[in-house]
Amino acid sequence: MNEIRDLIVGIDFGKEYSQICYYDRKGDEARSLSMKAGGNQYEAPCILCWRPEQKDYCVGLEADYFVREKGGVMIDDVYGICEKSDSVLVEGQELAPWEILAQFLQGMLKFLGVAELVKNTKCVAVTLPGLTEIQVENFQKAFEIIGFPHEKYMLLDYGESFYYYVLSQKRETWNRSVGWYAFTPENVSFRKMTMNGATKPVTVKLEEAVETELPAEGQERDSEFGKFVQKTLGRDLFSSIQITGDGFSQDWAEQSVRLLCYQKRKVFYGNNLFAKGACAAGKEKTENKALKGYRFLSDSLVMADVGMEMRVMGSPTYYPLIEAGNNWYDSKASCEFILDDTEELVFIVSTYHRPEKRRVGMMLPGIPLRPDKTTRLRLELQYVSSAECKVTVTDLGFGEMFPSSGKTWTETVEW
Repeated sequence: MNEIRDLIVGIDFGKEYSQICYYDRKGDEARSLSMKAGGNQYEAPCILCWRPEQKDYCVGLEADYFVREKGGVMIDDVYGICEKSDSVLVEGQELAPWEILAQFLQGMLKFLGVAELVKNTKCVAVTLPGLTEIQVENFQKAFEIIGFPHEKYMLLDYGESFYYYVLSQKRETWNRSVGWYAFTPENVSFRKMTMNGATKPVTVKLEEAVETELPAEGQERDSEFGKFVQKTLGRDLFSSIQITGDGFSQDWAEQSVRLLCYQKRKVFYGNNLFAKGACAAGKEKTENKALKGYRFLSDSLVMADVGMEMRVMGSPTYYPLIEAGNNWYDSKASCEFILDDTEELVFIVSTYHRPEKRRVGMMLPGIPLRPDKTTRLRLELQYVSSAECKVTVTDLGFGEMFPSSGKTWTETVEW
């Protein structure tokens, strides 16, 4: 490995297999790390093994070996565990899902072979098929256990990872639309990535997926996929086609490959796109800023700017709280302020689809009656999905003169 400090790491945390790569500055590209020394096996099963003799955990292929040969205790389906909040029993000990996830992440990061990992890492970007509130919470707690501060890691779903991967490639492969076929053994889905050059920044979006089942193998599979290709690509112009997932093979895809390559379309197939896309995202966020003229309209993005009008140092001003364009799980804000003769908080909101500024009120029923400017409040905003924001207001009182009532007001709003 060519990098030993300021590491930018990408991890594809899949439902069955995971991969890890790092950004090689000398080669100016993301490089996958093999799960086996000197080998070319880049996928590790999403399993963990507790080794009673060593009293530690191992992951992937090593975990598989110790379970089979050395009596290790298997913890399989790490992905599924992290979708829930339930504890898991391991050798009589209850472990929270984030504790298991922390062990798995540490095991994956060991493949980097770098001492003082947290100190020498600039960013770890983890990509998953999708992100729920529970998964985000589990990852945040897992990274906290490992010792990574919030600014040294990021989470993104496969759609966003696809965007970063594609736009990190040569421009001729994405200056028009890009097609994405995602395979499983049973079916294939298609999404089209388009750009709107008329907006500033240029907006990039992935259209909703369309899906079809495929026969198990052979000519029938080739024929059905070929029909799906004709239906999904139509007469549109595509710079490139990306194919991911298990279930595609050139052994059977003869007719369909010819259709994919029609009009000299560039077609790429591989299993490391998401890990490399995560790595490219980490590079873009921490160093490159090459895509500042583009905005990816992902399903995870918050599309609202939220703030308040306040007096700061005696002067009226707009105080920004939430900025549009960030993932919902990174969108949070808090502040403390003194209430000015009112029982209502007023937020100034503008969204991508409704750019005009709107005033949105939140009543505080039952707030203690006190003289003007003697009520101090703490305001916390935390997005719980791309559309929903949880607003929490806490009465802090005003010193010994007016102790806190302990009252809290909570609303979940869609701006």
